[in-house]
Amino acid sequence: IVFSGNGPSGICLSYLLSGYTPYFKRHSLHPHPILQRKLEEAPEVSVLDQDLEYLSEGLEGRSQNPVALLFDSLQRPDTDFGGTAESVLTWWHEPDRAIPHLVLGRNAPGGAWHSIEGSMITLSRGEWMGLPDLPFKEWLKQKRRGLRNNRATAEDIAQYYQHYVMKKGLQKNFRCGTVVTSVRKVSAESISNHTQKDLQEDSGSLWNSNEKSTEIFQVDGFFKTVEGDKEPFSIYAENVVLATGTYDNPTWLGVKGENLSYVHHQLSALEEAVKNNSVGIMSDPVLIVGAGLTAADAILFAHHCNIPVIHVFRRRVTDPGLIFNQLPKMMYPEYHKVHQMMKEQTAACAGPYEHYISLPEHHVLSFGKDKKCIFQDKNGCQKAYKISMALVLTGSNPNLSFLPNNGIDLAVDSEQPVNPKRNPIDVDPFTYECTQEKGLYALGPLAGDNFVRFVQGGALAVASSLLKKANKNPP
Repeated sequence: IVFSGNGPSGICLSYLLSGYTPYFKRHSLHPHPILQRKLEEAPEVSVLDQDLEYLSEGLEGRSQNPVALLFDSLQRPDTDFGGTAESVLTWWHEPDRAIPHLVLGRNAPGGAWHSIEGSMITLSRGEWMGLPDLPFKEWLKQKRRGLRNNRATAEDIAQYYQHYVMKKGLQKNFRCGTVVTSVRKVSAESISNHTQKDLQEDSGSLWNSNEKSTEIFQVDGFFKTVEGDKEPFSIYAENVVLATGTYDNPTWLGVKGENLSYVHHQLSALEEAVKNNSVGIMSDPVLIVGAGLTAADAILFAHHCNIPVIHVFRRRVTDPGLIFNQLPKMMYPEYHKVHQMMKEQTAACAGPYEHYISLPEHHVLSFGKDKKCIFQDKNGCQKAYKISMALVLTGSNPNLSFLPNNGIDLAVDSEQPVNPKRNPIDVDPFTYECTQEKGLYALGPLAGDNFVRFVQGGALAVASSLLKKANKNPP
């Protein structure tokens, strides 16, 4: 089994496929009485071997995926109500149930968390960022640190994920510095006997069931060596798990001049510009486009450095779909502050915040070579501003260029590109296997699970399905 992506989804699945098996902890009490009764029916049977559809029936919460809700509820029984009830799971290591697998990723274990500016604070509460059987809070305590406002920094999380892989002994399954360029189905006969023999020696029982499989996946890509060379590889596997997340491919506006050198699509460009002193308190304003949390992080960063900002976004400030209108003020004071600025400091009326202008219900028409940017409001009126740099922070899409047709055929709407919020990959809700391609699985944002606490249920569903296929489920 090969999986592409070594973020939290990939790490959690590797843990479950390495023989770590969850059981209901005897004498523990789950606050959901129906789930408690179901768990008591067969405490000696691992959760991986139970009927996940039956267990997750009737659960409600902040995810659309039933197994995501189930696994989250087993690990953090009453967390949505502010409770701190302990997990009702106990973990046993059963090495004979391990399934050989490889986890391929560009970065160190933790995936895109290594690309996010380290001091950024997470939207989710710190304990929601943890993986099975190693609470994030406990790891942080060992570092003699606490959670600010119950939340953690991106750097802490990236380090925690690396520590988790080492602590659980998963590193032998991880190949970092790898880029996957192609995943496609090939016929088993087309692979030379020589290659099959090599692979069989290399990965134990991975090929034992090959007689019954006429088609398998060929995964091509390259390793980046220490010297900076690219070393190509080809791997053959009966099952492939897509866990690449969505951080790779920032969304573009598609307007004239967007490819000019002063227009950027990642927050790191602003941090770089501040380091190089190419923007500062005396420079022309930085344009920030977007009304999500990354745009808010950019505004907070610029505000902290006294850099003037023009903030452009399409929605009304009171739009209920705006993320700021969904966040509790007490828990997210800094995002609440950005929302205040957006409301009180429009171009039409000066407010109390220096170096910031908000332009709600505006969109960018074009970027000029002279660094002049043209905006249009909802009534069709146009404005021009001279800026020092632009940050277009309107979300990102997964990069699935390694799949035939960019993976579009796998999506719920197979006419449109895969999008984690609007058009995820179409998967079976209880196995996470792609409905259009057997043997191919999708996890995390690709399957519509956008929070770390919920990607783990997907890993449980995939592990349960793969154990059944490998006949490693006890009778």
